[in-house]
Amino acid sequence: MKRRDFLHTSVIGGALALGQPSAILADAATDTKTWQPPESFELEELTIAELQQGLASGKYTSKSLVRKYLKRIEDLDSSGPTVNSVIEVNSEAEAIAEALDRERKAKGTRGPLHGIPILIKDNIDTADRMMTTAGSLALLNTHATRDAFIVQKLRNAGAVILGKTNLSEWANFRSTHSSSGWSGRGGQTKNPYVLDRNPCGSSSGSGAATAASMCAGSIGTETDGSIVCPSSANSLVGIKPTLGLVSRTGIIPIAHSQDTAGPMTRTIADGAIILSALTGIDLRDRATKASQGKSFVDYTQFLKKDALRGARLGIARKFFAFNDSVDRQMTTLIAEMKTLGAIIIDPAEIPTTGKFDDSELEVLLYEFKADLNSYLAGRAPATQVRSLKQLIEFNEQNRDRGRGAPRATARPISDSRSRSTLIADASMVAHFVMPVPRMRTWACRPVSTSKRGCSPKP
Repeated sequence: MKRRDFLHTSVIGGALALGQPSAILADAATDTKTWQPPESFELEELTIAELQQGLASGKYTSKSLVRKYLKRIEDLDSSGPTVNSVIEVNSEAEAIAEALDRERKAKGTRGPLHGIPILIKDNIDTADRMMTTAGSLALLNTHATRDAFIVQKLRNAGAVILGKTNLSEWANFRSTHSSSGWSGRGGQTKNPYVLDRNPCGSSSGSGAATAASMCAGSIGTETDGSIVCPSSANSLVGIKPTLGLVSRTGIIPIAHSQDTAGPMTRTIADGAIILSALTGIDLRDRATKASQGKSFVDYTQFLKKDALRGARLGIARKFFAFNDSVDRQMTTLIAEMKTLGAIIIDPAEIPTTGKFDDSELEVLLYEFKADLNSYLAGRAPATQVRSLKQLIEFNEQNRDRGRGAPRATARPISDSRSRSTLIADASMVAHFVMPVPRMRTWACRPVSTSKRGCSPKP
């Protein structure tokens, strides 16, 4: 069964969106009545392997893939339902793709990512014409002087950086009150399955764009839930690598003790392919030394049909019993995993759940100040803010600027220790394990498909 068909037929597909609809999206439900679904998109849901088959056969070129995905972004992101997931497209993407097409003909491919268009989050440095802003107006019109290490790795693997995705500004560390997927530069990202629902964050744009087939896959970043939560909300595979497996150099930080980047894809195989390209020792990031001899250049080798055999899976019953339909679906899926050889531990409670939230936040607050100051000090001279103190001053002076700024829900950072900052979605940690109650019933296929739009039931 195809991923999207499963989502359409399962009750989980109806419970994708998280939490109360945001005030920012109060009018989004009416959008479904005023736009028509786009024409059929031939790359919809295609895997990296399927795209490579098309490239090998001559059906596609990398340049044609770039053009098709850019048209997709125009149809769904900039117009139509205005999912608003891509903050900037790479003006050099077609030229890069064309060069990779020539290389394919002359020398063959570099690997499974050769010529494949990938989107990356707008807190990851690229030394090109694109900006790196973390969604903040304070970094607008400035550019990184060198690629992030993981961007170098993607380019070396032959991937085409198609553009950058919107995010919760400063990776959701801007304020004690925020909306997942909102940034001053990019506005509000929507959940492509149900437009007035939370796309989760902070890698909201990466999640929404990938779910809506605006790219072959994307890169998100996570400190605490920012890959796994939007992956859950947008029905994706999200991988948060162990700290040190993937370099943090050139990624706008929150806290060095928890930050990492990782793939967000429509299939497990695609996630494994992209993860394979990201790993490696970075001399500028000491944490990657710990991965020496422990990382792999090909994670697809672990994609085995009997991989669940003998795996011990705990069922955290504490997070059940909010919705009978979801419980029934979970019961069916747990039984299926057991049939595939998993050892089910039921119940498996974690007695320390929630007990370390305050101490974790304390660490993040201190590391945020030190790590962000270090990052900003290394930006190009044209960068107008070079420290957290200057950033706070900028936010105070520009309170009313920004796309669709929610005045009551997005206060700027207000003191130099950044005590007011907080990962606003306090429940996001559990979302990748269990869905949360839906607030309205919707009968739809995802808005990204041409087969049927979405409409709310009373």
